[in-house]
Parts: sequence; structure tokens; C-alpha cells
Amino acid sequence: MQGKSYGFVDRIAKLVPFELGMTLTKALEDEAQLKTLYDTDEEVKDLLDMALKLEGLTRNAGKHAGGVVIAPSQLTDFSPLYCDESGAHLVTQFDKDDVESVGLVKFDFLGLRTLTIIDWAVQAINQQRQQTQELPIHITEIPLNDAATFKLLQSAETTAIFQLESRGMKDLIKRLQPSCFEDIVALVALFRPGPLQSGMVDDFINRKHGRQKVEYPHPDLEPILKNTYGVILYQEQVMKIAQVLSGYTLGGADMLRRAMGKKKPEEMAKQREIFTQGALARGVPEQQATYIFDLMEKFAGYGFNKSHSAAYALLSYQTAWLKTHYPAAFMAAVLSADMHNTDKVVVLVEECRTMKLILESPQVNRSLFKFIAEDHQRVIYGLGALKGVGEGSIENIVKTRQQKLFADLFDFCQRIDLKKVNRRCLEALVRSGALDALGPHRAALWGNLEEAIKAAEQSRDNQDSGIQDLFGDVIINRSAQPNFQETLPWSDKTRLLGEKETLGLYLTGHPMDQYLSEIRAMKLPRLQDLKPTQRGQTVTVVGLIVGIRTIKNKRQEKIAFISLDDRSARIDVTVFADSYAKARALLIKDDVLVVEGEVSMDDYSGQLKMVARHLTSLAQLRSHKKARIVLKVCQAIITDAWIVSLKTILQPYQAAACFIRIHYQRPESQVLLELGMDWCVNPEQMLIDQLRQTMGVENVMIEYDS
Repeated sequence: MQGKSYGFVDRIAKLVPFELGMTLTKALEDEAQLKTLYDTDEEVKDLLDMALKLEGLTRNAGKHAGGVVIAPSQLTDFSPLYCDESGAHLVTQFDKDDVESVGLVKFDFLGLRTLTIIDWAVQAINQQRQQTQELPIHITEIPLNDAATFKLLQSAETTAIFQLESRGMKDLIKRLQPSCFEDIVALVALFRPGPLQSGMVDDFINRKHGRQKVEYPHPDLEPILKNTYGVILYQEQVMKIAQVLSGYTLGGADMLRRAMGKKKPEEMAKQREIFTQGALARGVPEQQATYIFDLMEKFAGYGFNKSHSAAYALLSYQTAWLKTHYPAAFMAAVLSADMHNTDKVVVLVEECRTMKLILESPQVNRSLFKFIAEDHQRVIYGLGALKGVGEGSIENIVKTRQQKLFADLFDFCQRIDLKKVNRRCLEALVRSGALDALGPHRAALWGNLEEAIKAAEQSRDNQDSGIQDLFGDVIINRSAQPNFQETLPWSDKTRLLGEKETLGLYLTGHPMDQYLSEIRAMKLPRLQDLKPTQRGQTVTVVGLIVGIRTIKNKRQEKIAFISLDDRSARIDVTVFADSYAKARALLIKDDVLVVEGEVSMDDYSGQLKMVARHLTSLAQLRSHKKARIVLKVCQAIITDAWIVSLKTILQPYQAAACFIRIHYQRPESQVLLELGMDWCVNPEQMLIDQLRQTMGVENVMIEYDS
């Protein structure tokens, strides 16, 4: 604006210290070089003088995402307005406090995705009930004392339930054991830093379960505090106490609530006098009145708005009721709402398995854009959750199959619009498993995709040009007897990798599945069972590296952030420079890693995080835990050639680390033989895979001492 060059301004800007709360005035005091330039260079002085005038001024009009101001007449009668360049999106030029000062009402309207989830679930349920000629359910009419719902809540199986699914909340639920709707209202109000740190939560729980006597500061307060066992939990209770004991009006009680929340000394002194005098007039001793006011003041800082808490609790109960009585429809709705959040979908898919729900792969003949519940126990994956498949492609597939289901890959390519469902989309459908019903297996579908596309394009071109191909009928009717080129099925690793890249997760299996028995044998925790560790305490976990990124610290040393997945959950692990330098060769995506480290809660995400202290490979952990490889063999296969073959496989891995045992079986007897030190090996996963490929998965096991 002043015609100064970028380099000139950039040089001045870099002299301002990069500190929180820094101002230009403070920078001129702290940075000698900047002050010298200001005193000696006229251009610098002009620039900074202008900047000093501008500093601190309002730069733009901000707005609350859900804030709505209501006036009795035109808003311009009360407040100046601002609108964007399009002339829309009006915003008051007063802030929230000034808006209320001039007498306007401000509401914050919060949009909740949970309302959409409930609506989707109820629609799906009522469609199912209509087919069986049952009456529709109305979520507003469900009983609030359903025993099965409270049994679910008390078990803390609250994943996907509104406001009750975090790890900390689950711990609180286990302690509180909610048995009525009022307890859920209290749960929402109690699970905040203030109540948790004040000891208020412990008092509430102990009084509920009879471990602590319920006491009331005054007999007249029993009706007000009975539902919360004598604990002042809600702001409304503070207001009611002021009304009952001191004769406050509703408006006056609200002013008291505000004063206690803002903790202004002069206002609090004024309110204390009003409360005490009113209490004395109603026969309450001054000492008791002062004690009650102090108690109200203490808990008002932690108090929660009960109407807000009750509204949230109702949504919590409704989602818990749906999960209890219509688990498939509810989980389908929740998965649909989070289908583009892979980390969340991983947790929800595992929850479906925990609930014994059957989650079927996406299928072009049955799936819709969203996840759907086919019955009470079966959820079909939504096509909208596939990476590389757009909404337009899905609409074309669903619309086309309404005429007739797809018979095979050739029929599918023949009938869909290949301009909307392009090759990249088709490849994603194959790799995700969405076309499994249209061919022998995914490798065959993949291998014949090119031919199916060419046949469909040729047929389409012929139809468009009005030419009848001599072989056209053969191509069109090919769906009756598809001629798939023979090819070997994909390995489990290739199949699962395809699912990972298109769905964001492993659906029909997981690379960690083969290690779960080992993890149990080594008594290591699953990621879903982790809890924050004490200072200096560490825990060891095993997981698959599903994401990794590196940055450099101030000393230009590399730091890694990895995402670890063991199918039960995911956790972010920070690997600092010293650990990274020692173990960088182990940090390979889609490889299994053993991490020993400290676990803590991430305040930003609300999830657990881990700081690695020691990283090792699974083979090193096996050696440390004294693992043994057990080979099951029968009399018929043991020959000189078999022994030579076994020795050839083991030889590259020979090391004094892991013993080999032979579980030798004959029709009339069996025996366990341990081979000598010369046969000991390093228990690398490549060795295990090679043995299982040669001898069969069921004949190769890894054992540990119990």
C-alpha cells in the first residue's frame, strides 16, 4: 500500500520476536536492532508508525456459527448491521455482550449430527416394520425406564452413543451405574473438568450407592437436591435455593446465577447481602445462611445448565435405546454419518463385530450410497464409503440394477454408463469386493476387466452407429455363460491391501489376525484396552503401521508420527529423534511394529496417544519372550527329501534364538520332539510365512511359556 518492496517489509517483520502476546511497542523495547532502525531509518519509522496506529484495531467482523439475534422489530432499530460483499449473511456490529446490553435476545442454535443419525435409524426401522405389518415407532414416545437400555449403559458398551462414548465417560459410567433417566442427566453434567477435579463426582457416586450419607444444608432444600443426592449440580438448583430460602424472584435468581458464574467481587458482595437478609426474614440463622451462600458460590462455578444437560441426556438415551433394540439399523446410520472419517469407521466396524453384527462387504447388487441394515443382525457396507467411487457413479449403478440385477462382470460393464463409472471407479469396485458376486474371485475380475470394458464399449459404439455386429449377440448374451480367463486367486495380503486402499480399512480380515493368538500368549494388551500410564511407567503393544510421517525438529533431527492399528483400535505414536535414529529401519508402512512407551490422553482430540521409548521388531520380541516354533507333521510326510527341504528353509535364519519343536503324529500315537541348538532360528515373519506356505497354516504354530 505504501509502495514498499516485499523484501524490505519482510526484513523488518523478521526482527519482531515470535512470542505469544508480542506487540510492536514491546518489540521496539526488546529488540535493539529494530529500535536502532526505527531511530535511524526514515522509511522504517514511517512503516512502524503506521503499523502502531493499525495494531489492535478490529480487522474483520466475526460471527458465531449458530448465534441468532432476535429483536421485537427491525434489527436496525437496535444495532448497526454488517453484510458481506454479496449483500447476504447479516451480522450485528455489536458483540455478544453489547447485543444483550441493548435488550436483544441471543440464542445459540446448535446443529447436531446425532439428530440426523436418529432420523435415519428410525426411517430404516419403520421400513422394516412396515414389511412385517408392525406399527411404526416414534422416538419421542419410547419409555424412559427401559431395563434393557440401562443394562447396556451399565455395562459401559456405549461406543456410538451420544456424549457417552469417550474412554473417560465409560469409566465414569462404570462407577456411577446409571439406573434412571435423572442419572444420565447427571452424567452429562458431571463429566467436566470442574466437577471431576473438585471431588463432587466422588460425593455424588458414593451417595447414590449408599457409601456416604445424603445430607442437606437445610430441610427446605431436600425437594430441590433430592435427585442429586444433596449435591448442588445444576444452575437451576442455585436459582431455586435462592427463591426458596431468600425470596428471590426468578429474574433476581438468574442475576445471582450470572454473578456467581462471572465471580465479580463487588457484585458477589451485593448478592451475599441480599441473600442473607432474605434468608433471615424467613427464619434462617445468619450463620447457616452464610454457609449455604458459600456452598452455592463454590458449586456455581461447576454448575451446569440442567435444561441443556437434560436435552443431551435425552439424545443419549434415545441412541442407547436404538442400539439396544435395533442394533443393525442404528449402527448403519452411525456408519453412514461417519463414512468419510476412516479412523472413526475403524472403531465402529470393530464395535459391530463386538455386537455380533454381520458387516457385509459392499455389493453392487445390494448396497446403496449409505450403509443399510438388511435385518436386525446384518449391515451392508455403503458404496459411498469407497475411495474413488463418486456419488454420480453410485446413482448410475443403483438406477441400472432396478431393472434387473447384474449377472456378472460383462453384464455389469455392458449396462452401466462407462462415462460415469470409469475405469478407476471399476478398479476400486473390484479391489473393495463390491463386484465379488459377479465373478469367480477378485483376481479373475481384475484380469478380465479390460476385456469386459472393451466388449461393452464395442457394443455401445455399434448401437450408437446402428451397425449390427456379427458377434454382437455373443457379446450381449455373454452374461449367461461368462468366459473368464483363468487366473490364480489373490493372496490374503493382496486382497486385504486392496480393501485398505479403497475402504480405508481391512474388512474381510486383517493382517493382525495371524498375530492375535501370539499377543494373547504374550499377555500384551490390545489397543482398545489401553489406559493412560503413570509417570515413568510404560506399556508394550503390537500393531500394524498404517500411517507414518516425519518432520525435523529445531536441531534438524527427524521425528516420526506413526498411526498404529491392531484391528481393535488405532493410536498415534510419537517417535522422538533418539528413538527414530535407532529404529528407523523398522518404520515401514504396513509392517508390524512392537512399541514400548508411555500412554496419555490427547486433550485436543480426546483420544489416547503414545510416546515411544523403545521400538523393536516382532522377531526380536519373540526371541525376548523365548518363543518356540511348533511344526505339526504326520508319519506319511517325513522322508529324507522332506528333512532336506526343511533344513533348506531354516538355514538362512539359523541363530541361537528360537527352538524348533516337531509335533510328530502317527495313527496310534504322537510325541513332541525338540530339535537341538543347531536347528535354532531367528523367528522372522518371512520364515513363518514360508513354513506355513509349505506345510499349511494350521501346521505351524508359535508357542510361549505360560
